[in-house]
Amino acid sequence: MIRKILGLALSVSLTPSINAVEVTGSAGVDLRYYLQDALYPQQERTYSSLFVSPELYSEFNEGQDTLIFKPFYRVDEHDSERTHGDIRELQWAHYQDDWETKVGIGKVFWGQTESLHLVDIINQTDAVESVDGEAKLGQPMVSFSYFSNYGNFSAFVLPYFRERTFQSSEGRIRPPLAISDAIYESSNEESNVDYALRWQSSIGDWEVGLSYFTGTTREPELVTTQSSDGTVSINPFYAQIDQVGLDLLKVSGAWLLKLESIYRKGQSEDFAAVVAGFEYTQEGVLGSRYGLGYLAEYQYDQRDDNFFAIGQNDLMLGLRIIANDIAGSEILLGFVKDLDDKSTYSAYLEASSRLSANWRWKVDGYFFSSNDEEDPFFFLRRDDHVQFSLEYYF
Repeated sequence: MIRKILGLALSVSLTPSINAVEVTGSAGVDLRYYLQDALYPQQERTYSSLFVSPELYSEFNEGQDTLIFKPFYRVDEHDSERTHGDIRELQWAHYQDDWETKVGIGKVFWGQTESLHLVDIINQTDAVESVDGEAKLGQPMVSFSYFSNYGNFSAFVLPYFRERTFQSSEGRIRPPLAISDAIYESSNEESNVDYALRWQSSIGDWEVGLSYFTGTTREPELVTTQSSDGTVSINPFYAQIDQVGLDLLKVSGAWLLKLESIYRKGQSEDFAAVVAGFEYTQEGVLGSRYGLGYLAEYQYDQRDDNFFAIGQNDLMLGLRIIANDIAGSEILLGFVKDLDDKSTYSAYLEASSRLSANWRWKVDGYFFSSNDEEDPFFFLRRDDHVQFSLEYYF
């Protein structure tokens, strides 16, 4: 199935009427420094890496057809699993006045909130790339979208599953053992065909999205297994699920009201989860050019025993500092507090600015604390780190 999809996407590139290919992208270096000594053997205090992410784009048939190719590759100093490559996108798209179709490997984002993206389920998380879950693997797909006065309707066929990436035994931000081979509920394993539907529309001041997904969950459960020779391993288990989702956004002056909510069936327990909150932006603070964005979101999740369900009863508070300068300088500070356990919290820092038209720097920091041995942050309590990135855009 994947060969057919890629073959169709690549065959379009041979169309005689194709225009010149535009080549853009980025490359850079990251230096990650951990503030504490490692909790587990084989881990280091510093990790450096190089990455490249070119993008090739062309359009033809008077703009009705496009082709995009976006590969990615990273080389990491210590973590063999973080040294990896991926095709983020390799997709042909055809556009008409009220519909479009896409075939190949693509990226689709659903969601509105800042601290968690509950409804975003099409693409798998590239967990070795970023702590916040924003980096995604490319997903083989065929999609069709129809645009009408009653909203936008989209359907997706996902013929191949991508396993979540995890750190090796040399990597940090992991449980006590490096995560091993995947276990599937479906006998078809990664070849199980998944399906998704989405409707999105504007109703008054609200942006409303409804979604449905059936197939292999993108968020595994971790299970501990023991082989006949006594070797213990931690394996991701991918269940077959059905999920419905709702996302809302209201823009009211300087206010943004946001909500994401899901109900999922099929994992070890059926559950509901929601994240809701606001962002208020104040411009011209104290007569300056600076803007401040104040964020607050509440996270709720009914699950108690999933390593990746970190927002069961948590409150996120954030501050966005916007310089409004030509360099696009911005800082985001966030603090997430577990309302059930006073010792459990996390915090993050994201800052970036352009040095020139082609160069940009970024600083990201992530901090974890927990004294509860059943909390995921307990295994990350010495993984506080700061990462400096220097990127070149071409």
